[in-house]
Amino acid sequence: MAMRFGVFVPQGWKMDLTQIPDPVDQYEAMTNVAKAADSGPWDSIWVYDHLHTVPEPTMNTTFECWTITATLARDTQRVHVGQMVSCNGYRNPALFAKIASTVDVASHHRLYAGFGAGWYEHEWRAYGYGFPETKKRMRMFREAVQIIHKMWTEDKPTFSGEHYSIDGPINEPKNAAGTPDRKVPLWIGGGGEQVTLKLVAQYADACNVGGGNAETIKPKLEVLQRHCEKVGRDYGEITKSSSFEGAYPIAAGADPKQATAKLRETLGGMDYETFAKGKLIGTADEIGERIQKAVDAGMDYAIVYIPGLAYDHEPMHRFAEEVIPKFG
Repeated sequence: MAMRFGVFVPQGWKMDLTQIPDPVDQYEAMTNVAKAADSGPWDSIWVYDHLHTVPEPTMNTTFECWTITATLARDTQRVHVGQMVSCNGYRNPALFAKIASTVDVASHHRLYAGFGAGWYEHEWRAYGYGFPETKKRMRMFREAVQIIHKMWTEDKPTFSGEHYSIDGPINEPKNAAGTPDRKVPLWIGGGGEQVTLKLVAQYADACNVGGGNAETIKPKLEVLQRHCEKVGRDYGEITKSSSFEGAYPIAAGADPKQATAKLRETLGGMDYETFAKGKLIGTADEIGERIQKAVDAGMDYAIVYIPGLAYDHEPMHRFAEEVIPKFG
């Protein structure tokens, strides 16, 4: 598959709207990033499915995943819109399938439906979902993926499991008009080798693994390939994505401290060491080298989070103009 790129829009989860006081203006800042990406070489825009901020819960905006997926789909014309990833614990899986089917049509079939088991304990408990231990969450996740697949491929499906059941739900429209073999593209996030990657091999159109780390991506994809062989799935038809958190391109020869000074001032005078922690700040060549390592490990789709886009689109345009062409 040809290399493609997606970009996260600022929705508040990473404290990336806090310098905009009005919630309406925050929403428009998010939408404006989506529209800017829509006019560039990006294949997709992405949102997170979280309800409280990180690195800790604060009294700040975090816009809800599927509400903004639907509105961003209508505010753009070309890019796909995805979630990295929808948390199974926050919606009944049959309802998730119905929501995704609806948004897929609203977007003119530009939806990437991301799905995962979930992990952020604080927001689970705060919203009254409890927080099942890992083994139970994974059993629930397995059943949920089966239900979603049935909802998108069968008429009046049935399923009776330990945690979920369905009894003949009607989910129309579930396919694109005139293309009965098409279903909503399912992206499964996570690298669990016994459950998650096996579900990818059985049901998913794409996976997201490795956090942009080639040394993690390669062995996970090798496991996925073995699962595909066991279930008779064509490994090559699965999109292999990875997420690069905090990619921030700067001009060749620029000093990183100076290049980030304006944004750090916007963020309340943040020092460079704090801002740079965990981020990939560098030239197009340096960022491209990191991405190329992931490509060599088997990745064919990169999803990047670029800090500060609510306040300045320039780093996203630089990435589009200087990094993406390296993989064309």
